[in-house]
Amino acid sequence: METFYEVMRRQGITRRSFLKFCSLTAASLGLGPAFVPKIVHAMETKPRTPVLWLHGLECTCCSESFIRSAHPLAKDVVLSMISLDYDDTIMAASGHQAEAILDEIIAKYKGNYILAVEGNPPLNQDGMSCIVGGKPFVEKLKYVAKDCKAIISWGSCASWGCVQSAAPNPTQATPVHKVIFDKPIVKVPGCPPIAEVMTAVITYMLTFDRLPELDRMGRPRMFYGQRIHDKCYRRPHFDGGQFVENWDDEGARRGYCLYKMGCKGPTTYNACSTVRWNDGVSFPIQSGHGCIGCSEEGFWDKGSFYDRLSTVHGFGVEANADRIGTVAIGIAGAVVAAHAAVSAIKHMQNKKTQAERQQAMLKE
Repeated sequence: METFYEVMRRQGITRRSFLKFCSLTAASLGLGPAFVPKIVHAMETKPRTPVLWLHGLECTCCSESFIRSAHPLAKDVVLSMISLDYDDTIMAASGHQAEAILDEIIAKYKGNYILAVEGNPPLNQDGMSCIVGGKPFVEKLKYVAKDCKAIISWGSCASWGCVQSAAPNPTQATPVHKVIFDKPIVKVPGCPPIAEVMTAVITYMLTFDRLPELDRMGRPRMFYGQRIHDKCYRRPHFDGGQFVENWDDEGARRGYCLYKMGCKGPTTYNACSTVRWNDGVSFPIQSGHGCIGCSEEGFWDKGSFYDRLSTVHGFGVEANADRIGTVAIGIAGAVVAAHAAVSAIKHMQNKKTQAERQQAMLKE
């Protein structure tokens, strides 16, 4: 197969633009300038990696998010970086022709292709709740996973089960990692995941030929290593005890913290508050709605999205968000008092110095 570089040059992309693309790719992955030559070398020498993208029980929101990526553009990922040989949602072929392509890629690139899964398999009634190509999806998933190099679980459906597995889960919808046990799996949860996170994960795997560093839940640490709360622009209001109490109240108009309206930012690990959505324009909290925690396991069965978290620690382990306001006021009062005391002492010292100078002048 052609290398990344050969495909890009064939499309008329200049060497200068190619190097710029590599620099932007490194930046999107959070890598320093020293990694740019490594990305250049990888793209000049490595062939495009075949990717087979399967769809189970889902709403296709992951695909909708992916095609809206801006850094890099989804078209650059699909046309220049990977060989998306099978995706029954967007491919031109259908029916027997599509399934023939699937079999051909599996046989030709055995052990060297990546399996991307959007959605999950239902296991109840022998998997009959999701039929693809005349067979239960769970059978197709196991068939394609058998000879893949690694699996990417797109979205909360593939990663955790999502709303399909909500109680009482009549179809027994099941996340991918509870069906496939012998392959490395990268979970990229969210409903849907951020577009740039999706393309960056693919870029990293193809460039460095390895999985990104994962957290204990199996998510890329570079994007799921911090809580949304930690980098939220409303965090100063949380620390200052300034909260929205009712929708459209004065606090809402002033952009106060949405914790009391049920925001799950303090317990949700994702890059929404840094990478943001729609080419970095905004994210749910910036739009005035609290985080619902869609990248966390079981978020759909944890009560109303508007139920406030019971304990969120702020200043020290003994303080929660209900006490932060009084704590902040107390700290502010202490600071004011300390400042006043220091000012008084300095004032007294200045008066004493002036008196001593006057006495010295009189003696002269």
